[in-house]
Amino acid sequence: MKVVEQIKEPIRHEMELFEKKFHESMSSKVALLNRITYYIVNRKGKQMRPMFVFLVAKMVSDGAVNDRTYRGASVIELIHTATLVHDDVVDDSNRRRGFFSINALWKNKIAVLVGDYLLSKGLLLSIDNEDFDLLKIISVAVREMSEGELLQIEKARRLDITEAVYYEIVRQKTATLIAACCSLGACSVKPNSDEVEKMRKFGELIGMAFQIKDDLFDYTDGPIGKPTGIDIKEQKMTLPLIYTLDNCSKEERKWLINSVKKHNKDKKRVNEVIAFVKDKGGLIYAEEKMIAFQQEALLLLADFPPSVYKDSLELMVNYVIERKK
Repeated sequence: MKVVEQIKEPIRHEMELFEKKFHESMSSKVALLNRITYYIVNRKGKQMRPMFVFLVAKMVSDGAVNDRTYRGASVIELIHTATLVHDDVVDDSNRRRGFFSINALWKNKIAVLVGDYLLSKGLLLSIDNEDFDLLKIISVAVREMSEGELLQIEKARRLDITEAVYYEIVRQKTATLIAACCSLGACSVKPNSDEVEKMRKFGELIGMAFQIKDDLFDYTDGPIGKPTGIDIKEQKMTLPLIYTLDNCSKEERKWLINSVKKHNKDKKRVNEVIAFVKDKGGLIYAEEKMIAFQQEALLLLADFPPSVYKDSLELMVNYVIERKK
């Protein structure tokens, strides 16, 4: 059985019901919108975010979920989908998970409006059911994701990202949404409990480890047997590169910055950068940091009694750093 299927096993029933409810939550009187949302629903990914919501809810409440849990999972998926649709417009990207993006098929104007529609549907789902505590968790996540994205754009121009700033960008851009999933799960079944903050922290730690793993993919052999170097081509400051810049001579640093700024499209130069980062221990350092976040997340789970839901969450934490893509 694939790892993702194994993780999903204890919440299989909830996930099937969720898919139905999620599809309903997207419906509109506008035929064009329904056509686009149908396209989105049928090209879903692994659905890690709703899985976090259900697994956390069941772990903290001895296996119980309620309507709020389903709404929380739907809202987070609506908001997440909205951000992906908008991201593809911002990045001028034509593909998403191997399929055409919304903007590639229906152009930017429609894609932006669809993203807005999904965002408002998510917010209204909470407001109509007076899930104001859940709405607050989600709204904070949306604000932080926007701030993280803008902070990265601001810093990327000058390539002067410190390790502390890097962690802040990752926390806001990537980790905040996983943190929201986990705190939503706990809040849906045990509002105002200590578990809500504890699970938020748990999700944040997983998000940090997840992003560092993504950074490492750029320097390690991909499916085609070669490092990709895509982050370098896009002038993205990732942890292995930041560490290397902090731990090399003035001349080397100058060469490295110059390579990323001016020669990032030169294949040979990009490969030289990859080799240099490896030699300087950038990958080993990033891996150590990733494992530290993962171990901290597992420690937070240790306080909960044994259950199949806890087992799945532990599996999920390990999967995040062991995945191959």
